[in-house]
Amino acid sequence: MHRPEPEIRCAPPEVVNELLALAHPDARCELNHRDAYELLVATVLSAQTTDVRVNEVTPELFARYPDAATLATADLGELEDVLRPLGFFRRKAAALVSLAGSLVADHGGRVPADLDALVALAGVGRKTANVVLGNAFGIPGITVDTHVGRLSRRLGWTRSTDPVVVESELAELFPPQEWVMLSHRLIFHGRRVCHARKPLCSECCLAGVCPRIGVGLSA
Repeated sequence: MHRPEPEIRCAPPEVVNELLALAHPDARCELNHRDAYELLVATVLSAQTTDVRVNEVTPELFARYPDAATLATADLGELEDVLRPLGFFRRKAAALVSLAGSLVADHGGRVPADLDALVALAGVGRKTANVVLGNAFGIPGITVDTHVGRLSRRLGWTRSTDPVVVESELAELFPPQEWVMLSHRLIFHGRRVCHARKPLCSECCLAGVCPRIGVGLSA
């Protein structure tokens, strides 16, 4: 007689966070940077490409344009040549010049340590702003990228696909001091184990506690 598989109930969020911390003790921002300016630029460039590829381009980029003032006055053709390996290089070059111009005009060339001020900058959304706040300034923020959104739905923490809603709902589950590292751990886990199409459930540290919502479907 066939017996149905027992229902898997997700552990409390803090337990999941602890398991992820044990599985990914090296979780961190994988964009190489030395300051808030470099992190902001690198995060903007990371859209539609990988952190690895961004890290291959940024050493030359920051050697040529070490601050917002030099980037704001960059020759677009020369900047496009530096960014060419990333794809969408023309669009990204124009975005960086516009962003740098906003930094110079509105903040004296410095990156503001404030969410509202960051999202007011050209081309900066909440995800980018939270990356910068958490990793350059130590200000708590939850970065909802595709990995964080997907894992949050699979774990039953949210049903929403709206990053702003996901951010708000995760903020209710975890204390602010955990927000930055929680984001890193979820991103690490999403990149290495909990893939979008074929999650490695048999190798997952959460195998016994994850309800696997949407696994095998569009999650």
